[in-house]
Amino acid sequence: MTARPAAPASKREAAARAEELRRQIWFHRKRYYVDAQPVISDGEYDALERELAEIETRFPDLITPDSPTQRVGAEVAGELPTVRHAVPMLSLDNVASFEELQEWHARLLRALGRDEGAAPIPLVAELKIDGVSVSLLYEEGALRRAVTRGDGFEGEDVTSNVRTIGTVPLRLLEPVPFLEARGEVYYPLKEFAEMNRRREEAGEPAFANPRNAAAGTIRLLDPRLADSRPLNLFIWGLVRLEGRPRPGSHSAGLQALRDLGLRVNPNTRLCGGLDEVEAFCRQWSGKRDTLDYEVDGCVIKVDPLDLQEAAGSTARAPRWACAYKFPARQATTTVRAIEVQVGRTGALTPVAILEPVRLAGSTISRCTLHNEEELRRKDVRVGDRVLIEKGGDVIPRIVQVILEARPAGAAPFAWPERCPACGSAVVRPEGEAISRCLNASCPARLKESILHFARREAMDIEGLGEALVDQLIARGMVREVADVYALSADALAGLERMGKKSAQNLMQQIERSKSVPFERVIFALGIRFVGERTAQLLATAFPSIDALMEAGPEDLMKVHEIGERVAESIRQFFAQAENRRLVERLRQAGVSLRGTGPAPLASGPFTGKTCVVTGTIEGYTRDEIKMMLRRQGARIAESVSKKTDLLICGADPGSKLDRAIKLGVKVMDAEQFRLLMGPGRPGAGESGAGAGGAGAEGAGAAGGGRSRG
Repeated sequence: MTARPAAPASKREAAARAEELRRQIWFHRKRYYVDAQPVISDGEYDALERELAEIETRFPDLITPDSPTQRVGAEVAGELPTVRHAVPMLSLDNVASFEELQEWHARLLRALGRDEGAAPIPLVAELKIDGVSVSLLYEEGALRRAVTRGDGFEGEDVTSNVRTIGTVPLRLLEPVPFLEARGEVYYPLKEFAEMNRRREEAGEPAFANPRNAAAGTIRLLDPRLADSRPLNLFIWGLVRLEGRPRPGSHSAGLQALRDLGLRVNPNTRLCGGLDEVEAFCRQWSGKRDTLDYEVDGCVIKVDPLDLQEAAGSTARAPRWACAYKFPARQATTTVRAIEVQVGRTGALTPVAILEPVRLAGSTISRCTLHNEEELRRKDVRVGDRVLIEKGGDVIPRIVQVILEARPAGAAPFAWPERCPACGSAVVRPEGEAISRCLNASCPARLKESILHFARREAMDIEGLGEALVDQLIARGMVREVADVYALSADALAGLERMGKKSAQNLMQQIERSKSVPFERVIFALGIRFVGERTAQLLATAFPSIDALMEAGPEDLMKVHEIGERVAESIRQFFAQAENRRLVERLRQAGVSLRGTGPAPLASGPFTGKTCVVTGTIEGYTRDEIKMMLRRQGARIAESVSKKTDLLICGADPGSKLDRAIKLGVKVMDAEQFRLLMGPGRPGAGESGAGAGGAGAEGAGAAGGGRSRG
């Protein structure tokens, strides 16, 4: 690997080096994402990004909006603003057969005044990606705006979320004065399937298909959430280009976009006539299962731009283009049985066991029915003949029951009143579609419960990770959460990759966990909707676990920020005999089940204020600052908005400071904070929040990925 240059000695040198690094990074991103021909290793690329980040950290005023380090911006306040398209984003006319494609071609020839026997018109055939259309606008080579198609005339400004897509360059390789390009945002199929799996295990509704997932993600108000989902984008059209000669054809326009660093789908063919177009469509109709994105057809466009202009458009669609839609991929089969599975979070999911059938390149024998409500709505019964399809080319789903083929005596499915895994009562909260087992020690959710119990923000048992928990459950050493406190060093030492020293260290961690603050114990129980912030509020309002267990919904809703849904979830959790037994076992093991910290002040400089923390304050961790603010009666938020009352600003602040100044939010520096807090500081053991301290209840963690993303 090439030796890393010495750190710039002056700000002028740093500015020059930062600009050179940005130029190199955008060049290598094009080689990686657009050309698929990287010329440096991932490690060398990562080193460039690290060096740039270090310079920008040292000299924050050198940060540019189009820097590769600035992909994730601030949360959007309110709704996404609408933007009018300078050139409307029209729809395409669809054709469902090659006969209809020939009819479209005949209409095109008539519009151009050409005879059937004339020389073939050059056509471009492209894959029709099933995603969300967006328009990208660049000024002086930098991305300035991204807008959804909307109704074709007005769309929503989704710039903050599009900036998080790793394949979208924030700066073009050439600073052209203006560029408008259009493309399709999509959700890769492998990641889509994994996301739906996690959502179903968490009891959340699955997305019906990747297009819905992409549409929902691109419209999120918080770009940090969008950044956690691996969206991608292909450019399919050039609308306007200044500073370069105007391309004379669609295919030349696509090449110009590639040259500037934009990602164009490689599966595009310039065809000499309709026969070649049909061959392209047949080829990809059979090969679409090999792609990592969903396609539902091919788009056919006239290549020469002068012929596009001559053909013109109707009120809703251009005459020079159409979309050939692939045949629907469906099959019929028989429901052999219906099983109810219990996910890691206690959510009950009905699954149809099917007579195996080949569909879209794979054999389908199981199909989720999502939840009790969906099962009732579709009225799927054992013995039914059903029509199935692959949603998003990945997730099989039942489209409908073929009632004419229903066997005599087929009865509606009887939903279980007790958990199939542990026999505990099943609860379905009012207004929700998902039934749940609330037993924290249910065998089906035991692994997840233990991992949550041991996490740093909860009981903080370092070393009790996934591989070890798998062994403990497999060997029957833990059958419920409280069994963690019945483990012995000798028993642990006999496990794979443990040893005597590791076992002793883990036992010390388990023993130490007995004295964690009360709010962490509440959080560790895994009560639905009770995150770190809510656990802290409960620990303040109720002095002991007994007081919390006996609290009614009215008592719980008297606590600031706790509403009816959270109160009912807490009540239902402690109504389960199994969970009360868990609490008693924790008590017998010596776990502290009473609060010890001081209550928040009735009044003070932070009481009732919504505060955001940015930068570093010497002598304090971020979690200590947040805990001190909470004990002063403050509410902690993670992003600056119009609702923010105060920004606590330490050294090296990020974009939160800029946003606070823009919104007129009051800013308090480190020295002012110290003066108001006084000389004392909390001990490390008192901290009520773990590292990271996300205040949002149930917020998903940002997904990791390739560093170039």
